[in-house]
Amino acid sequence: MKSNLFLIIMAISLAACKNKDNVYDASGTFEAVETIVSAEATGRIMALNIEEGQLLKVGQNVGYIDSVQLYLKKKQLEAQIRATGSRLPDIVAQTNVYKQQEAVTQVRLDNLLYEQKRIRNLLKADAATPKQLDDITAQIKELQKQLDVIRKQDAAQASVLKTQTSGLRADVLPLYVQIEQINDQLAKSKIVNEVNGTVLSKYAETNEMAVSGKPLYKVADLSTIILRAYVTGDQLAKIKLNQKVKVLVDDADDKYRELGGEIEWISSKAEFTPKTIQTKDERANLVYALKIRVKNDGFLKIGMYGEVVL
Repeated sequence: MKSNLFLIIMAISLAACKNKDNVYDASGTFEAVETIVSAEATGRIMALNIEEGQLLKVGQNVGYIDSVQLYLKKKQLEAQIRATGSRLPDIVAQTNVYKQQEAVTQVRLDNLLYEQKRIRNLLKADAATPKQLDDITAQIKELQKQLDVIRKQDAAQASVLKTQTSGLRADVLPLYVQIEQINDQLAKSKIVNEVNGTVLSKYAETNEMAVSGKPLYKVADLSTIILRAYVTGDQLAKIKLNQKVKVLVDDADDKYRELGGEIEWISSKAEFTPKTIQTKDERANLVYALKIRVKNDGFLKIGMYGEVVL
């Protein structure tokens, strides 16, 4: 009797195990998009205010690299620009003398033109002589020549000063470009987080030397997590992109925790079954990978195993 009871219990246990083993259609491990944040400048790390497990936001300033030399170089360039600017000629002031000469000559010319008109009227009334008209006409021509010379001198001086100004401004342009480059380097001296997520690993500490490209820390967004599972070829007909599926993970008391997931990627190429992955058909040698996005309530961790019910 005891022997029969023992056999019954064993049969029930085996059936239960078999049912648990067959409850899923595919299995895999959880992963996330991990981003390694590297230094973009060279120098001593003055601050790196992060710890593993810390939640970071996009745009959060988490530290900075020594940038004193860059700041001093920028100040030097700004001083050079101011010094060059002080040498720029004042075109208005330096051509003002010609403007004054032109104004005085124009007034004299206007007076002579008025006097010429008056003498012509007197000549018609025989109150003036032709010589008077000739004399004033000659004076007018002389003033017109003087006025033309003054205007040419003014234009030539302005042209020379404009050329000098253009040359000095051309000398300043490379300095402005260098300042823009330094501003970019100063911005990169700030360590700014670019991804919402959790710090997974920290590779550097305050006061260590950093070079451009040196990894500082690794971060991943764990609010949603990816289950990379594998299905056999005969299961492909049961799945499609954006399909809702059930994801099972081990919970306490040898039970499953059930979560909702959505298929976001299906491999177009078969691969050999990974050694750590079980499939519904253990005889399968070739499987297809798929990614299932699962909303994480904090329970799921990178590297955990999960099963999928299609």
